[in-house]
Parts: sequence; structure tokens; C-alpha cells
Amino acid sequence: QVQLVESGGGLVQAGGSLRLSCAVSGSPFSNNAMGWYRQTPGKQRELVADITTGGSTNYADSVKGRFTISRDNTKNTVYLQMNSLKPEDTAVYYCKAVRGRFIYWGQGTQVTVSS
Repeated sequence: QVQLVESGGGLVQAGGSLRLSCAVSGSPFSNNAMGWYRQTPGKQRELVADITTGGSTNYADSVKGRFTISRDNTKNTVYLQMNSLKPEDTAVYYCKAVRGRFIYWGQGTQVTVSS
């Protein structure tokens, strides 16, 4: 049973920082491509950033230069460092793991940025 557990969300003022973590169990972590997505009410879930098994990264234009995705294969964890947060970054953030044709999602963590 593959499980993804996100943590690190919360309430922060605009301009502040948060670091999200996603711990993966039940799957060889280093074989998983990982990603962070976010969703607000009434909108589709959108890609924030992803990282391949080799460490290559990709970011949404809206977060480039502010967010950094990283992974620690020794801890089976992927991180999202979020700096210079804006009110429009408010959303539920989800962690995603992909291994071949298998896709797994975490339960989500709320990030709220106040103006």
C-alpha cells in the first residue's frame, strides 16, 4: 500500500515562507517521479512543480523563482520550499507520485496566504 503524507501547510502572511514535505511509504521512492499540485475551489488541480527520478525539475510559470522542489531519497521525502508567498498561492497542495502507469496522491495540505 503506497501512502503519501503531506505536512507543513498553514497560515502565513504575504511575503513569508513555508516548506511542505511529502513522505512516501510502501514504494521504492527513488523510482518515483514526484510532483506538487494545488487546487482552489471550483478550479482544476494544477501543476506547481515536479522532479524526476534523476533530479530534473519543472515549475509552473507562476512560481518560478519563488518555489523550489527537492527530494531526499534517503528519507523517502519530497519537499516544496515556498518563498515570497502571495495571496494567490492560497490553495490545497497535493503531493503526487508516479511510477510507470501507477499514480498516487496524498490527502493534501492547506496553505493560506493573507494579504
